[in-house]
Amino acid sequence: MTCACGHALPLGAKFCPECGTPCAARCASCGGELPAAAKFCAECGAPIAAAPPTPQGIPRAYTPKHLADKILQSKSALEGERKQITVLFADVKGSMELAEQLDPEQWHQILDRFFQILSDGVHRFEGTVNQYTGDGIMALFGALIAHEDHAQRACFAALHLRAELTRYATEVKRIHGVVFSTRMGINSGEVIVGSIGDDLRMDYTAQGHTVGLAQRMEALASPDTCYVSSVTAALVGGYFALDDLGDFEVKGATTPVRVYRLHGIGNSRTRFEVSLSRGLSHFVGRASDLRTLEDALEQTATGSSQVIGVVAVAGTGKSRLCFEFLEYCRARGLAVYEARAVPHGRHIPYPPILELLRAYFGITHEDNDQRARSKIAGLFALIEQRLADALPVLFDFLGVADPAHPAPALDAEVRQRQLIELTRQVMLSASRNRPSVTLFEDLHWLDSASAEFLDRLVDARNDSRHLWLLNFRPEYRAEWMQNSWYRQVPLAPLGREAVAALLASLLGDDASLAPLLDLVNLRTAGNPFFIEE
Repeated sequence: MTCACGHALPLGAKFCPECGTPCAARCASCGGELPAAAKFCAECGAPIAAAPPTPQGIPRAYTPKHLADKILQSKSALEGERKQITVLFADVKGSMELAEQLDPEQWHQILDRFFQILSDGVHRFEGTVNQYTGDGIMALFGALIAHEDHAQRACFAALHLRAELTRYATEVKRIHGVVFSTRMGINSGEVIVGSIGDDLRMDYTAQGHTVGLAQRMEALASPDTCYVSSVTAALVGGYFALDDLGDFEVKGATTPVRVYRLHGIGNSRTRFEVSLSRGLSHFVGRASDLRTLEDALEQTATGSSQVIGVVAVAGTGKSRLCFEFLEYCRARGLAVYEARAVPHGRHIPYPPILELLRAYFGITHEDNDQRARSKIAGLFALIEQRLADALPVLFDFLGVADPAHPAPALDAEVRQRQLIELTRQVMLSASRNRPSVTLFEDLHWLDSASAEFLDRLVDARNDSRHLWLLNFRPEYRAEWMQNSWYRQVPLAPLGREAVAALLASLLGDDASLAPLLDLVNLRTAGNPFFIEE
């Protein structure tokens, strides 16, 4: 017999000598100890199969290595810290009734796969499974690994899990003939992180209703839905589509609680896009930086491809400067393409590269596979017919493979060279008649596969009329930054005059507001995002 940590257990052991996990199985309903051959709990009569299978071991046993390493590297800084996090609960609706309808071994198998889907979905967005319940999990986002977008990650995870569990429910219905439905709840709030062991066990103190309210959201949720609290809704508004369900009486809350149903992805992907949908503040303090980009465009127009990096800390205005420049380009009729890396995509290969290629080919979400292939093939028929034989590789990469002409099996290096050459030809075509611009945002969040692809693509620049505009935080590094053809535009904090102009646009210029200028300037250090907040 072995423990969940993989250590062999001595005969008769009550605790694992390696990790300290209790060896005896316990009832998921009452916590009573279970004899080895028991089918029902002697304390409460619950079916033994309702107890969680293998995931009940130590957290390190079911946490991916790259997440475990991150947690252990930063645990000394985390312990005792007060943090804003997001909590997600997920469970099986009516699990006791389902357990009674099925053979215990069947139910065990169903739950085993269910837990695997849940943990994979949480880990995909760098959340951590803090606790396995009898028929579900409690997951934390932003607790052990700090994330500025913890609420978004929890919602992305919930939507991903909803899709995966819908497919799994169909499988369970087909094989076992029972209706398998789940529910989820999300809430955001404050916790204090306690001690973190080498096995990733964590003690923490929840402040107020942070954890309890997340569990209440789950309990309220209809089958196969996810309910979120108003606190989480305020953090993810614009990024996700939410249905306002109104005020609910919730146990433990002195006043009714506003509840929302997580419906789907919203129209905004970045904080800047959310700001854009609400209306942008006055653009101040960046006239010289904008002129630098305009000068680079003039050089591009002469046939000298440019690579410009805009670098600054979060909130300084990288996206705003790039937006204003792209508006300048569009007003002159230039072709503009955009792609961006996102925080939760660092362990998913190629999402920003795929976005970039779809932008080059004009592929939209409304296009089916055949329509997408037609757009790609049509463009190459005009620009470089000799590359037509490589199109199946591009179709396959973009997820629109042609069943009649599958992509050949190629070495990874050969495949990447073909994809880069195809992309380069598209860029040359886009800038044949007039300059074109590609904006690639937030390189500091690039996955490793996309970073390598972009490195080679930028290195393959030629004497075309194409301008690469890249933005990132100071910690990002790439080898191509050492080349003479690369220029960097570092954004400084706003000066006092620019801060005054921004405040006047937000608050007005009444004389009584004058003392506020020095206070805001001091507290925000000239950071435009902090000033607006």
